[in-house]
Amino acid sequence: MADSSFDIVSKLDRQEVDNALSQAAREIATRFDFKGTGASIEWKGEKAIEITASAEDRASAVLSVFQDKLIKRNQSLKILDASEPRQSGQVAKIDISLKEGITSEDAKRISKLIRDEGPKGVKAQVQGEELRVSSKKRDDLQAVQQLVKSQDYDFAVQFTNYR
Repeated sequence: MADSSFDIVSKLDRQEVDNALSQAAREIATRFDFKGTGASIEWKGEKAIEITASAEDRASAVLSVFQDKLIKRNQSLKILDASEPRQSGQVAKIDISLKEGITSEDAKRISKLIRDEGPKGVKAQVQGEELRVSSKKRDDLQAVQQLVKSQDYDFAVQFTNYR
């Protein structure tokens, strides 16, 4: 029997993020506590979002609304890399960059974890921005998935191509 395998990746669902952003923008436009604050949230390029408001606390509140919408759409908050609110003339701004992909250091950290604490006979190899994990037994692969899920990484982790 051939080896079973799966990939560990860190991807974001652009459509879900876009839906969460438009839902947050709609809520901000209709909520009473945002009236007259000039609060807005919008895309700034492909991988960045910008929040603007008249005060830092209102900008932080917009970020909180956006995070709530992401959670409701089953998106991890680890894809967001939000800056501190900064004053820019009359408005406060928060820049958010979206993180995607596993860096080579993170991939090495995961593969070391799998080698040290995972079941015997499980192999992990880095392939670009993803990590392929293979083994003869599917039970071992499920044990590795539980092991990786139990760790707290600073990036979102998904499992794909399970075969």
